[in-house]
Amino acid sequence: MEVLVIAKNNDNMLINDQIRVREVLVIGPNGEQVGVKSIEDALTLASYAALDLVLISPNANPPVCKVMDYNKYRYEKQKKAKEALKKQKANMSELKEFRLSPVIDIGDFETKLRNATKYLQKGDRVKLTIRFKGRQMAHTELGKEVLLRFASRVDDCAVVKDQIKLDGRVMTMLLEPKKDNK
Repeated sequence: MEVLVIAKNNDNMLINDQIRVREVLVIGPNGEQVGVKSIEDALTLASYAALDLVLISPNANPPVCKVMDYNKYRYEKQKKAKEALKKQKANMSELKEFRLSPVIDIGDFETKLRNATKYLQKGDRVKLTIRFKGRQMAHTELGKEVLLRFASRVDDCAVVKDQIKLDGRVMTMLLEPKKDNK
């Protein structure tokens, strides 16, 4: 025996034959209040309209049901949830980290600059890191020079949020996209 499921129900709303009460307050497809009906009458009313009977408020006395297209309702609800998630993601910018070297070659520098610019234009923040190895610690000014050169090259789309900091063997700087850039 095969069971055909027309409307998948995962948000705990009972529809059509799943409703197990005797009487319900029926709301029509246009929002008008039809009145208190037996469940059989309400189902007949919904089937004449070629729509579903959906239990909206099960704890009310009597429970409230609405005649509506359940699949369309679910679709609209998913669309709103997706839109809200999209807006939430737009407000959260990611932090991308780029590791540079105090003796970075011009080609590598240009590549990292190009990639960082893409992220900044997309609205993400960029953290630049230089790790000094061995005797490079004696020449931290080279690392500072590299970071300043990087910041000056992206100043059209970014601002320096955190100035250059040296913490142990690591020098960092944080760039943030300009407000008018987003």
